[in-house]
Amino acid sequence: MNKRFKILAWLASLSFMGHAAVPTPEKLLPAETLGVFTVPDCAKARAAYDANASSQLWRDPALKPFKDKLVGKINDAFIKPLERDLGVKFDDYSRLAQGQLTFAVLQNGWQGKEGPLPAWLLLIDAKDKSSQLKTNLADLRKKWIDSGRKLKTEKIRDVEFTTLTVSAGDVATTLAKSLSDSKTDKQDSSKEKPEEKPGSKASITMGQSESLLIVGSDPDAIEKILARQSGGALQPLSEQTAFAADYQARFRNALAYGWVHFKPISDVLSRLASDAGDKNKDSDSPDPSKIISAAGLTGLKTISFGLNATSEGSFGEFHLGVPAASRVGIFKIISAEPKDANPPPFVPAEAVKFQRWRLDIQKAWANFERMLTEILPQAGGGFSLLFDNVGKDKDPNFDFKRELVGNLGDDLITFQKNPRTNNLASLSSPPSLLLIGSPNAEKLADAIHTVTSSTLLGPMLGQSGGKEREFLGRKIYSVTLPGGLRPDGSMVQNMMSYAAGGGYLAMSTDDAMLETFLRSGDTTGKALRDAAGLADAAQKIGGMSTGLFGYQNTSETVRATLESLKNDSGTLGKVLAMTPFGAKLNGKDGKGLKDWVDFSLLPPFDQIAKYFYFAVYSGSVDTDGLSYKIFSPTPPKLSK
Repeated sequence: MNKRFKILAWLASLSFMGHAAVPTPEKLLPAETLGVFTVPDCAKARAAYDANASSQLWRDPALKPFKDKLVGKINDAFIKPLERDLGVKFDDYSRLAQGQLTFAVLQNGWQGKEGPLPAWLLLIDAKDKSSQLKTNLADLRKKWIDSGRKLKTEKIRDVEFTTLTVSAGDVATTLAKSLSDSKTDKQDSSKEKPEEKPGSKASITMGQSESLLIVGSDPDAIEKILARQSGGALQPLSEQTAFAADYQARFRNALAYGWVHFKPISDVLSRLASDAGDKNKDSDSPDPSKIISAAGLTGLKTISFGLNATSEGSFGEFHLGVPAASRVGIFKIISAEPKDANPPPFVPAEAVKFQRWRLDIQKAWANFERMLTEILPQAGGGFSLLFDNVGKDKDPNFDFKRELVGNLGDDLITFQKNPRTNNLASLSSPPSLLLIGSPNAEKLADAIHTVTSSTLLGPMLGQSGGKEREFLGRKIYSVTLPGGLRPDGSMVQNMMSYAAGGGYLAMSTDDAMLETFLRSGDTTGKALRDAAGLADAAQKIGGMSTGLFGYQNTSETVRATLESLKNDSGTLGKVLAMTPFGAKLNGKDGKGLKDWVDFSLLPPFDQIAKYFYFAVYSGSVDTDGLSYKIFSPTPPKLSK
């Protein structure tokens, strides 16, 4: 019996000898990788997604009528035409991904010139479905040959690859047909096709190495993957110092992650900008190299993000690798100190959105002036001259920097309630309040009134006859904002009111919101800071003292959105009709948007409310860079 078991085990091991495990993305890709997006384990990610609230919602029978109509239209109009033209059935390949699914861009010798260009790669590990992958590739080659496409077959490191040359124009034509209506198709068919421009053709090379599908734009890049797969000496991405730091901090347990090595990109951009600046020395236009350096892009080393999900909820992090020593320009402007960003007691529990940002506005202003002066000294001088004179027509002693900038604090708060009516116009402009912290809010309000009333800046800011009134012993100023476009295409002009109160300058286009804040010291209602689960969720993203904290009541915002869409879908149709999708949305029979997305098929919100809860986010700054984190707890009714 023991001997028979050993024979079976030996036979089983033989079946796997030809299919060694594919290295993980960071081991498979070379160190010269400029950017990568990967799902390291598709089977694991798929299981996590299936358990996610959004996936459960999409599978809910209550949503089936709406989903079937939308998905059917997208398949008929976009997916199927592309599949016919390319001879590919996307599902045949998406379902094969069992291990990693990786898209990467390699520098490939690129230095900003026409050639060589960066190379892209798509890698899919089919694992135990490698035989099915082999069958699919054989079928695909046969379809290409039968359709008259010219193929080139070559071996790279003893692995057979097929190269197909495709025209960018052909793909664009297919997409254009998908976006146009039948009348436009007939008109276009009578026109001669434009002459193909040189360089508008692209080569796609694909093949299978053990269980790994490799698709790429350059055989040299593919060879590097094969070298890494076989354990060659080529340095892997995992040994790239910049990547290794981000991997340890964000990627080790991520279900999906993305990474961009921006340093070599900024080096190339700076070199090209410097060359362009040398050619235009006598021009009055800004020096491109100064724009890049002053904006801080030369200090940006990496861009990365990671996504994860557990039974507790979904988590995401976005990071800009800008070390403190090289942090200037934009990154210096937006950096906030790690201070308390809790919702203050006056923020009500019915607020559906809240954000508090402890940005030192005076420092941000100084850094902005510094950046502008470095980019274009003449503009910086003109900028200073403009603000030195603003308000002088109202008060000869008015000093913009002293009275306005000098009274700006380090606290920016915004919160919002749901719209009062269920239509798209109200949804696009819900009741909201902006609070600007100030050491002397009354002086700040007076200074803004002087600036918006001045003949120098008033017209630019939309001021047209400001108003002033008293409320609870405080002055409320009002200005007319520049006109905007409503969702139905009509113009609207909002009146913004502002007043000082509680150490803040409060601003709102909704007088009721402003007045409620001004009397907030007299109210004893429930506060947002006491909302169930908020404090625990905040701990998942570093707490509420990182300098930036935000909250969104997803349940209530989705409820308001769905009700507005169901009540006012005609307005949305008018808006979308003005987009590139307009012709397709109009439909052959004039049904318009409803032929695609029929909001009347959506169930009452209460039937799907269990899939929604809330989300929190935070921003932080440390010596390594700037981070943004978001966490969405699993809705209580879905928790196991």
